Amino acid sequence: MLKQERAVRTRHSLVHSAAQAFQQHGYVQARLADISSRAGVSPGALHFHFENKSAVASTVQAEAAESLRRAVRAATRQPGMNALQKLTDASHALADTLRRDVVARAGFQLSCDEACKAEWDLCQEWHRYVQRLLEEAADENLLSEDVARHNVAASIVAATTGLEVLARNDAEWLAHETLTGLWELILPCLATGAALTVLEPGGTHPGRRDKATPGGRRPVHRAQLAANRTALSTRPVPAR
Repeated sequence: MLKQERAVRTRHSLVHSAAQAFQQHGYVQARLADISSRAGVSPGALHFHFENKSAVASTVQAEAAESLRRAVRAATRQPGMNALQKLTDASHALADTLRRDVVARAGFQLSCDEACKAEWDLCQEWHRYVQRLLEEAADENLLSEDVARHNVAASIVAATTGLEVLARNDAEWLAHETLTGLWELILPCLATGAALTVLEPGGTHPGRRDKATPGGRRPVHRAQLAANRTALSTRPVPAR
């Protein structure tokens, strides 16, 4: 039993060490010797758990995928949540997990690394998820009539995954306030006026609510949504 526990701890240390190496150096430049050294184990111990660097990277990606999926599921399971709020909350969960979890960050990065030959394409998985929720939002009559869902999905994915790339040098790009500001700009372009009155661009997770307001709601954010919607509707149309 003690040997099994020690083996689990060693494997965990190796995965965490590998994630740090892949994040800092990329798949090609990461070295197994550095991974084992950082984990405090011998190269032989590393090869006991993983056949080669590809196997290590595959494990990092698998754990990252599970961590990100779990975070998104937890963020969107609240009964009665509409599709646009699910999308907003899911993006906050994604960003929060990427900010806190080095394995999630490395796995996400590896999934976009052509040299790695990733088994999972987490960017494409996120794209499909965004598309599905936009379809649900349309079914729930939450979207403005002129919204082109295909283009909107591409824009949301480009913006959210772009923040992950920027955050590799500055974690503030994945901060809650950054993503909230993004949704304050996006939602008025997507949602009907009625939908905007109930949407929370900062997310509905209790830990993210403004405790200074009744019920933990964020009226400042909603006011900003309304202001942005008004600005869009009153903006002059260029002459053709």
